[in-house]
Amino acid sequence: MAKKILMLVGDFGEDYEIMVPFQALQAVGHTVHAVCPDKKAGDKIRTAIHDFEGDQTYSEKRGHDFALNATFANVKPEDYDALVIAGGRAPEYIRMNDRVLDITRHFFDKNKPVAAICHGAQVLSAAGVLKGRTLTAYPAVAAEVRLAGAEYANVAIDKAVVDRNLVTAPAWPAHPDWIGKFLTVLGTRITT
Repeated sequence: MAKKILMLVGDFGEDYEIMVPFQALQAVGHTVHAVCPDKKAGDKIRTAIHDFEGDQTYSEKRGHDFALNATFANVKPEDYDALVIAGGRAPEYIRMNDRVLDITRHFFDKNKPVAAICHGAQVLSAAGVLKGRTLTAYPAVAAEVRLAGAEYANVAIDKAVVDRNLVTAPAWPAHPDWIGKFLTVLGTRITT
């Protein structure tokens, strides 16, 4: 059964962590509405490509422009079956938007599927929904996860973690595992 999924993004979110789940979830029949605070359908956000090149942290390069397909001001979280929070730099500032936090809390209050990747856990932490949870995120976010009362799962960069309705991953190399596990939590059946 096709689901209606809300995706929270923002300027300089990680390119792959926006584009890949947005397209993959649609490819299997789900509807995905990508929104950004203070922006409307047709507006574009700029993305950044984060790469792992042997430095102490990821490198960052300019990514693609990504066109939003829904208007943030019109979002009614009760109309959606699931939530995806993309990573990159966007979560550090979209988490300052009270409506983003209220929307996020709705999905946890109603026990709807939520997928967050990389720095997306910063939104979850700010929303106060992590207490007693186990999740992963980009390693630099581990302290925030722990301070929010959750257990940080230190997994390989290409692995994902499921805790009830929440599916998390440290970064885009985990897409096959993260998206696959999220589809399972969504109840998506793929037949060939």
